[in-house]
Amino acid sequence: MKKHHQVTDLHFEGDVMVLTIDGHEKRYQVSQISPVLQKASRQEKDTFEISPSGYGIHWPLLDEDLSIDGLLGVVHEPEKQRNTA
Repeated sequence: MKKHHQVTDLHFEGDVMVLTIDGHEKRYQVSQISPVLQKASRQEKDTFEISPSGYGIHWPLLDEDLSIDGLLGVVHEPEKQRNTA
């Protein structure tokens, strides 16, 4: 399985989600990225799973998912279709 990202830390400091992604600390205002997380309790926010591929984060108590690429602003272009004869 290809590893998309290495997420080594995730914690919250007030309304800020702090992630260490690929060795770099990133900070996100929770109110800017997820209304569900913004309203969540400490226990709900602290109960999360990082996908084995490093593609996303899932909060099972909230049924909330965030993609790491989305947080980083990575845009994937759709593959161009080839015409075959």
